[in-house]
Amino acid sequence: MYREHTKEVRIGNRVIGGGNPILIQSMTNTKTEDVEATVAQILELEAAGCDIIRSTVPTLEAAKALGEIKKRIHIPIVADIHFDYRMAIAAIENGADKIRINPGNIGSAERVKAVVDKAKEYNVPIRVGVNSGSLEKNIVEKYGKVTAEGLVESALDKVKMIEDMGYDNLVVSIKSSDVLMCAKAHELLAPKCPYPLHVGITEAGTLFRGNIKSAIGLGIILNQGIGDTIRVSLTGNPVNEIASAKQILKTLGLRKGGIEVVSCPTCGRTNIDLIGLANEVEKMVTEFDDLDIKVAVMGCVVNGPGEAKEADIGIAGGKGEGLLIKKGQVVRKLPESELLSTLREELAHWNDKADE
Repeated sequence: MYREHTKEVRIGNRVIGGGNPILIQSMTNTKTEDVEATVAQILELEAAGCDIIRSTVPTLEAAKALGEIKKRIHIPIVADIHFDYRMAIAAIENGADKIRINPGNIGSAERVKAVVDKAKEYNVPIRVGVNSGSLEKNIVEKYGKVTAEGLVESALDKVKMIEDMGYDNLVVSIKSSDVLMCAKAHELLAPKCPYPLHVGITEAGTLFRGNIKSAIGLGIILNQGIGDTIRVSLTGNPVNEIASAKQILKTLGLRKGGIEVVSCPTCGRTNIDLIGLANEVEKMVTEFDDLDIKVAVMGCVVNGPGEAKEADIGIAGGKGEGLLIKKGQVVRKLPESELLSTLREELAHWNDKADE
């Protein structure tokens, strides 16, 4: 497992690398200068399970806003910097817990060194970010096009630049919207890089397409023991990114906790609104995040108990009635209208027992 041997890096009150749990990140889409809106969104992301948040810092006003934002949130904040090295310095001075830069678009080596010296002074980690859309012209020409090998070469060049400036408090990210290129790049980079890797499929797309691309890409990479922190990049409300990231980690067995909902795909035997019921259950179980159990929602009282036997608890609907099932055994029959409320009562009881 590569992630067990990466360098530990502290970001505010969190630690990544060195075999620590894989942390979930997202990025605000508010104007960072708007403190109220940014804080409100970060608090919503915290409630959803976000571990680290990133905000863009394109102006001095945004950099100064970080100080006030930090006072009102509970997770580390990363300053996202493009082009202007002065914004990186200002963000560090105003309390950023980490900065994200691409040394290739910061400018001269002197400007990069000014940022590195400030990061060293405050002991703030630098995430060295390279992506396929900003790969240097000479590297693209060397390989004939954007390639996984080119991404890795660019990233390692930037890392060496900062190491040569006397700093190794680093996190590395190489991103592409091409899923297989991104996976290959991580496979090439991991054996050569001692630093924690921030993994994601950049510009993945909307909720539907972005989730599929992210699940495939992150699944391939994470399952090889690569990756210390992740972001699912989706076009839309960033809260959706957290739910997706958590599910990816749970599916791979890399994060425990929270209820897993399984449901049948429906068929001609279905006599209830199973789709609506399953969606209601999916929303309801977020009330019980501390429970680490599996809940089944089945649409057939004939096969429901058997299909739900691997679940801790489940419901199966029939025509006007349904079943409450535990460990594959029918506990009792219920009117269809009471299935959801009964399941909630059972989960609340389970939750109370877990708290004892």
